[in-house]
Amino acid sequence: MSSSQVVLLGAIAGFTIFLGLPTGRLRNPSTGLKAFLNAGALGVLIFLFYDVIAHAIEPVEGALTRAAIDHTGSWWRFVADGAVFVAGLGIGLLALVVYDRRLSPRARPRSVGAAVVAEPHCGPMARLSEARRLAVFIAVGIGLHNFSEGLAIGQSAAKGEISLAVVLIVGFGLHNATEGFGIVAPLAGEAERPSWRFLTVVGLIGGGPTLVGTIVGQSIVNDTLYLAFLALAAGSILYVVVQLFRAAFNLGHNELLMVGLLAGLLAGFATDFILVGAGA
Repeated sequence: MSSSQVVLLGAIAGFTIFLGLPTGRLRNPSTGLKAFLNAGALGVLIFLFYDVIAHAIEPVEGALTRAAIDHTGSWWRFVADGAVFVAGLGIGLLALVVYDRRLSPRARPRSVGAAVVAEPHCGPMARLSEARRLAVFIAVGIGLHNFSEGLAIGQSAAKGEISLAVVLIVGFGLHNATEGFGIVAPLAGEAERPSWRFLTVVGLIGGGPTLVGTIVGQSIVNDTLYLAFLALAAGSILYVVVQLFRAAFNLGHNELLMVGLLAGLLAGFATDFILVGAGA
């Protein structure tokens, strides 16, 4: 398989995320449906957090085992991997906290003579509703996760493991289809339907990094880079999970919340089992 074919298949794997995005344009969904969609997205993201954090901690634990038990590795390697993990997790989580706090006050006060008037924030993100900002943040977290998936595809191809690369492409493609649903779940509660342009943008933010990661992974095989993006993704996804939990409890419908949460978790595990069953 040629390099261009691997890149094309990596793009397909990433852009299956668009399959779930049209659900964001549902007209006047009931409160129960909103609660179920939000909970389903929450379940998918909780699975993603578990999956990402498990893969991110593996190289750190491996370095510790080699240094402390096998005596074949360096303690400096363990410290370096641990620092990358902590930094990535912290940046992924706290950067979104700080950025969202800056945007949350929709206007900044400024003085004009004796009066105080509101000065709106500038920039496209500041003009978005809270639900749409959350959708963008979900897309960012998923995009970081998908970049690491693209790295895995590209690195497998670079090592000559084409069959593994193809399995990863199929598995990640199925997995990303559920992630699109997770991105648009917060939009179900909005009176105004999101435009196709907005859905295209969040789809590119969430799915495009799979393509970029595939290209980078074919030319750069770097375990530290892989670890860094996994940790960044974990931190970003954790922030979004907390926000979705808050929205879920505000919507009520505790029974639907648990059913949707279970459905999202099972969807995540199902796609993961496909990868494991195929030997990836």
